[in-house]
Amino acid sequence: MPKIIAKENESFQVTLRRFKKACEKAALLSDVKKNKFYEKPSVIRRRKENAARRKVLKQLRKTAKYKK
Repeated sequence: MPKIIAKENESFQVTLRRFKKACEKAALLSDVKKNKFYEKPSVIRRRKENAARRKVLKQLRKTAKYKK
């Protein structure tokens, strides 16, 4: 859990913005959304495989772009 200590003479809005950024950096919301519903292990494995495949294809496209 991100922890923010308010600085002296710092407004609430600035402190809240820093807290939101810290939560975003910690990927807190995405983790909560991911664990909202149960996913079968096979679905998790398939999703990870698809993500890895997309990542490789993206890298191939990127390298092919510079080889021309």
